[in-house]
Amino acid sequence: MSTVEYLRAGDVTEAIALVSADPDAAYLAGGTTQLDLMLKDGVVEAGTLVDIGHLPLRGTEILGDTLRIGALTTMAELAADPVVVDQRLSLVRDALLAGASPQLRNMATIGGNLLQRTRCRYFRDRLVPSCNKRSPGSGCAAVHGPARMHAILGADRNCIALHASDLCVALVALDAKVGIQGPDGQRSVALTEFYVLPGNSPDVENVLRHGELITHVDVPLPTAGIRSEYLKVRDRASYEFALISAAAALVIEDGVIADARLALGGVGTVPWRAREAEEVLEGAPANNRTFRAAAEAVLRDPYTVPGTEFKVELARRTIVRILQNVSGVQS
Repeated sequence: MSTVEYLRAGDVTEAIALVSADPDAAYLAGGTTQLDLMLKDGVVEAGTLVDIGHLPLRGTEILGDTLRIGALTTMAELAADPVVVDQRLSLVRDALLAGASPQLRNMATIGGNLLQRTRCRYFRDRLVPSCNKRSPGSGCAAVHGPARMHAILGADRNCIALHASDLCVALVALDAKVGIQGPDGQRSVALTEFYVLPGNSPDVENVLRHGELITHVDVPLPTAGIRSEYLKVRDRASYEFALISAAAALVIEDGVIADARLALGGVGTVPWRAREAEEVLEGAPANNRTFRAAAEAVLRDPYTVPGTEFKVELARRTIVRILQNVSGVQS
């Protein structure tokens, strides 16, 4: 059994310095996924863990027209925060409560949720030799083996692993930004630009550089009159990853969609912003014909393998359903 050194940082600057100086070091916060990957699955290694769980990166505050969420705020704390509901962010609360279990939500942090590894049984099984995430260039066993909980958008023969976060789907729909601090200073990255499609480097999942730390997430407060919802379709009612999920926010004026936000989960290698659907929706009448056209636009060119074909039609139906729910249009 390998030895892991445990360090407890005194502040953010020290934490960044410790991790930046050691290529085998990693941050430790809630640890709900990281420790599984290290100790249970044995597919991730870290020679040093730098504990940041006690650092002052917790809580929420309103900055102008933006809600800033500290990266160490737990999922449960954010779901219970009255600001989330009072500022028309019930969409975020619903996504939080649809994820994980009460026990995990009490431990898992918002920053950790953003950084959870993509879900794939082959990635998490070290006895499977073909996984481009674990061993670049080795192939993708999921493309040729049994697959179901895998991606159909942003996927290709190199990787079909799924990004499984519920929260990120809602945040992507709301144009959230990620605050990052590292040895070279601070920067802000739109969540839609934070994740990286597999392409030829499935082992690279986001734009974080070694030593950089997520400090907060900024969520623009929705305008008055916006209607929103998070919908999760899954095999069982709780503690289950999504087959398909959707986050939608609409502004409807005189029966016409003035503004549309739509993001999908359960289908993408990254939290999927459905830009093609938004283009169809905006300026169009809020009716079933428009909704079906939007759904078709998103699923025009999916990448499927035996076992994931069903997701194409299920995704279409989920998109139509959430748009009906948010708009009040009957089927």
